[in-house]
Amino acid sequence: MSVRAITCLELKDLLVRQPDLPLVDVRMPAEYREVHVVGAKNIPFDRLSAQRLSDTFGPHGDSPVYFICTMGKMSQKACQKAQSLGVDEVVNVEGGTSVCVAAGLPVERGKKAISLERQVRITAGGLIVVGAVLALAVHPCWVALPALVGAGLVQSGVTNTCGMALLLTKMPWNR
Repeated sequence: MSVRAITCLELKDLLVRQPDLPLVDVRMPAEYREVHVVGAKNIPFDRLSAQRLSDTFGPHGDSPVYFICTMGKMSQKACQKAQSLGVDEVVNVEGGTSVCVAAGLPVERGKKAISLERQVRITAGGLIVVGAVLALAVHPCWVALPALVGAGLVQSGVTNTCGMALLLTKMPWNR
């Protein structure tokens, strides 16, 4: 099944006509708390299930479920995951929350959060610096740490998945 997509401006028109539109924000709770489209309910991608959708919106029936993330890529994956869970009609919001904010959609803002992407860069950079310093000051074997981080970054770029990001999503500040 293919996934239908709409623009943020189309979403804006839909929300005017149907304020209780089933709109799922699949970002991490910290990112959702920072800014989200008014009316969007947070079900993080890693916790997306038929039961959570049903608990949040009731039985989906014939009405489509709309998915949104930061830029539209994770919500595209969420649409595919929802289809595999038995949700027939899914719609991806192209451009995600960042485009919706720029387009003037009503949003709720909360506490600032460090995005998962920035957390990965901070953690990777920190591990590389620590490994290099330990290799110079303690023992050359510590050079393995920055080498492993570098290999993980290459693997992440090639596969478009990130093990470090998956680990960071489990941290308490991202819950």
